[in-house]
Amino acid sequence: MRIGVDVRLFYHQMAGIGWYTVRLLAALANIDKENSYVLLQHRKQAEQLVKGPRFSKATLFAPTHHRFEQWILGLETRRLGLDLIHSPDFIPPLRNSIPAVITIHDLAFLLYPQFITADSARYYGQVEEAVKRASRIIAVSQSTKRDIIQLLGAPKNKIDVIYEAAAPDFRPFPKDKARVLLKNASFDLPEHFILFVGTIEPRKNLTTLIHAYNLLRDRYKHDLPLLLAGASGWLADDVHQLVEDLGMEKCIHFLGRVPEGHLPALYNLATALAHPAHYEGFGLTPLEAMACGAPVVCSDAGSLPEVVGDAALMVPPEDVEAWAAALHRVIADDDLRRKMSRRGLARAKMFSWEKAARETLETYRKAVD
Repeated sequence: MRIGVDVRLFYHQMAGIGWYTVRLLAALANIDKENSYVLLQHRKQAEQLVKGPRFSKATLFAPTHHRFEQWILGLETRRLGLDLIHSPDFIPPLRNSIPAVITIHDLAFLLYPQFITADSARYYGQVEEAVKRASRIIAVSQSTKRDIIQLLGAPKNKIDVIYEAAAPDFRPFPKDKARVLLKNASFDLPEHFILFVGTIEPRKNLTTLIHAYNLLRDRYKHDLPLLLAGASGWLADDVHQLVEDLGMEKCIHFLGRVPEGHLPALYNLATALAHPAHYEGFGLTPLEAMACGAPVVCSDAGSLPEVVGDAALMVPPEDVEAWAAALHRVIADDDLRRKMSRRGLARAKMFSWEKAARETLETYRKAVD
């Protein structure tokens, strides 16, 4: 098969969907000795994102998430002689008949429309047509599969659940090594801290976390700082304003976007990862933290229970009291942290990109058959 994979989004956002695509392709490059792959790259992405003897790239001019995207994308992909196209960013070419596989990471834009921008609503509003057009659908969790069936009416036998995984770089290593690495990268970190990793946006529910952290300091007398690592997204100003209103500028620190190569060190140093999201289609951040041995406190929403199993403490996403109590338990109990670390490492080993690649290959075969 000659398989085209749309990687244009990576030029704009080196974030969740982009990294999913690149890591999946790297795993496919290692195991697939039969098929050829054409990386459908943004015209300004000069370097080929994944290299291999059966990999090539095609430069596309179709603008990502633009109102004219579909017209151009349909024409550009039609001329490439593809047997199959994989669209990891939900929406395939809707105006040609090349067999298509789409990956649906979550349906937060349908469940929580108040958390997305108008532009995102317009782009992802094409998902119903995309589901009808696709030959096969990859859901990244059973939770997401249920949402696709219930919200979009997709037939369940058209959907394959294929889990993501933490990259190999996410692993335990000595704390002194982690601290030196981050210090060299100009991160001057405290000895102990609570960590959040993710885009600063409403869906991540930082309002609950900040109020719980305020209660943690007031009621339980903990003085660990809270570090928020992630780029500012939509309505991020509200989060900054809340920190200012509570007078917590000296104990809550915004690190901004942390380069991917520095995240394993950050997880290794964290006393606990807090992940209070209202909803996740998979929940890669808690999995990456567990792969590094960090204790995880996360919400019990969406796919998170499916991913973390019994390795994390789970809390209702909007229960401030429960969040403060759970964070107190982890901070105060050394034995609990060690137990959670062991369980998290074991849980993370259950997910692998090689397994995901093999299952994706089977989905490709079903799509063309």
